[in-house]
Amino acid sequence: MMKKKSFLSLVSILLVLSLFLAACSGGSSSSSSSNKEGGETKTEGAKTDKPKDGGTITYGIDGAPEGVFDYSFYQGEYDANVLQFINEGLYDYDKEIKIQPNLATWKISDDKLTYTFKLKEGVKWHNGDELTADDFKYTYETIANKDYTGPRYANVEIIKGAQEYHDGKADSISGVEVVDPHTFKVTFKDVRVNNLDTLWAYPMPKKYYEGIAVKDLQESKKVRQEPIGVGPFKVKKVVSGEYVELERNDDYWQGKPHLDKVIVKVIDPSVAAGALKKNEIDVLSVRPADLGQINKLDNIELLEGKASIYSYIGLRFGHRDKDKGISVDDYDKFKDKKVRQALMYALNRPAMIKAFMNDKATVSNTVIPSVFWLAADPKDLNQYKYNPEKAEKLLAEAGYKDVNGDGFVEDPNGKPYKISFGHYAGPANFEGRAKAIIQAWNDIGVKTELASGSLIEFNLYNEMKENDDKSLDAFFGSWGTGYDPDPSITWGSNAEWNHGRWINKKSDQLIKDSLSEKAFDDKYRKDVSVKWQKLFNEELPALPLWENVNIYAVNKRLKNVTMDPDTIILDSHKWSVTE
Repeated sequence: MMKKKSFLSLVSILLVLSLFLAACSGGSSSSSSSNKEGGETKTEGAKTDKPKDGGTITYGIDGAPEGVFDYSFYQGEYDANVLQFINEGLYDYDKEIKIQPNLATWKISDDKLTYTFKLKEGVKWHNGDELTADDFKYTYETIANKDYTGPRYANVEIIKGAQEYHDGKADSISGVEVVDPHTFKVTFKDVRVNNLDTLWAYPMPKKYYEGIAVKDLQESKKVRQEPIGVGPFKVKKVVSGEYVELERNDDYWQGKPHLDKVIVKVIDPSVAAGALKKNEIDVLSVRPADLGQINKLDNIELLEGKASIYSYIGLRFGHRDKDKGISVDDYDKFKDKKVRQALMYALNRPAMIKAFMNDKATVSNTVIPSVFWLAADPKDLNQYKYNPEKAEKLLAEAGYKDVNGDGFVEDPNGKPYKISFGHYAGPANFEGRAKAIIQAWNDIGVKTELASGSLIEFNLYNEMKENDDKSLDAFFGSWGTGYDPDPSITWGSNAEWNHGRWINKKSDQLIKDSLSEKAFDDKYRKDVSVKWQKLFNEELPALPLWENVNIYAVNKRLKNVTMDPDTIILDSHKWSVTE
C-alpha cells in the first residue's frame, strides 16, 4: 500500500460534512459522526488548551520501513509514517481537503501557466541551513535527472522544459526560475486544473546532499541513516527493522513542539493489543480484524473516519520499458473483458469485508473514493454483485471451457488456463483473505495458485510489482490517493504506478480532459470524471474491492491528535502528553 501526503492533486473537494463537526475544547473529544451501524465515530481526540512540554510517545507501525527517508524517493507507507514527522511541503490541506499555503504562498499568472512561490523566511533545515528557492530548483532538477531512481518524475514532467532536461537536451529546466533566495517561479507545459496539486511539493536539501551523485542518493547514508527535513521532529537514530528515534526540533518554524521525542516503532500485529494496554504504544493504525481486542481497552480511544484508500486486485497486461518510460502491452492472460468481469462476479466482497475487515469497509466499484466530490454515484456503475453462475457463463462465452474434465477451464486454444495470484505478508487474516480470493476463482473453474507458494514480504512484494515479476499474474493491492484522486498517476497508460501496465487511449483522453482548462468548471470536471469511472467500471483493468476506513488507537494521555482521510500525523508539534 502506498500513502502520498500533499503531493497529489484535488481542487474544490466536498467531504461528507458529518465527519468534520466543530471541535470541542478543554480536553473533551470532538468531531463525532454516526457510522452505518448507528454508533459514533470520531476524527479528533481529546483536546487541551494548556499542553505540557516534555515527554515521549511511541507511534506503532506493523511493518518495517524500507528506510528511504526522503519524500522524493520513498514508496512505502511505513517510510511515510516517519517522513510526516520530519518534513513538509509547499502546501498542505485543510479538513475539507482544500489546498492551503504551508511553506510558501503563491500567485498565479493570468494565463494560469506560471506560479510564483514566496517561501516563508526563517524556515530551517534540521542541520541549521535555511530553506531557500535553490533547494526547490535542486529538487526539481534531481527528480528530472535521467539518473534519478525514485518514482516522482510524473510530478515534475508537467513543468516546461523538464522533458528536455531529462533527455539531456538542456542544462536546466527552463520552467524553473529562482528570483531571489525566497522566491521562485514554476511555468507549466499546459494549463491543467491540478497543476499546483500535482507539482512536487517537498524540498530536498541542496547543500546537505552536495557531492552525492543523483544515481547514488537513494542509497546514501544521508537519506537512509541521517535524513534531515524542515518538520517538527528530526531523526536521532535509525535501527533498521526495529525503530526510528525522533527528537524535538527546537527551531521548527511553527514553534517548538511540546513532545521531547517520538519513537516510530515496528510492532508485531499479534502483540499490538497487549502493547497498547501496557502503554508501550501511544498511537497505532488499527486493522479492522484487530478491533475486537483493542475496543475493550480503557486507556485507549479510537478515532475513525472515511479513508482516501481503496483495495483492489491488479491484473497483468504487460511490462514497463523503463528506458523509454512506457508500458508495453504484451501479456494476454486478461485480454478478454469477459474474463475480467467473470473474475469480478466470482468475488463475494460483502462476505470478505465481514470476514476479514470486521465490516469496516464499503464495497466499491470505482477507484475514486467516495470522500471526493469527483466520485461517481454508485447507482451509475455496474455493481458486480456476487454471481458465480454469471461468472461461469461469461467464461464460456469467451471460449474458456473445461475441455479435459478436470474441473478447470482451458483457454480458447485448448491450453491450460492458470492464474498465479500474489498477496503481501502481514497479519494472520491476510492469508485467509488471499485464500478466499483463490478459492472463489477456483470455484468458477479458473485454476488459481498463490504466487511463490506463500505470502510475500511487503518490500519485496513492491519490488516484484515494479519489476513486472512474471509470477504475479494478478496481485492484491491497496492505494492511498492522498488528497487527490487524479487517475493519471495510477491508471494512465504509461504511469509508473500503473502496475498492471493497462493501455487504453480512451481512458487517457478522458483523464486528460478531466484535468484540462475546461475542468476549471467543476460541473465539466465531474461529468468527465464520471465518464472515466464508467469506462473503468466496464473495462475492469483492475478489480475494485472496497473502500477502506481509517481507524487509529490513541492513548488517552496523548492530546490534540486529529485525523483526516489520509493520515493522523497532522500538526504533531501540537501533540502533548499528560504524564
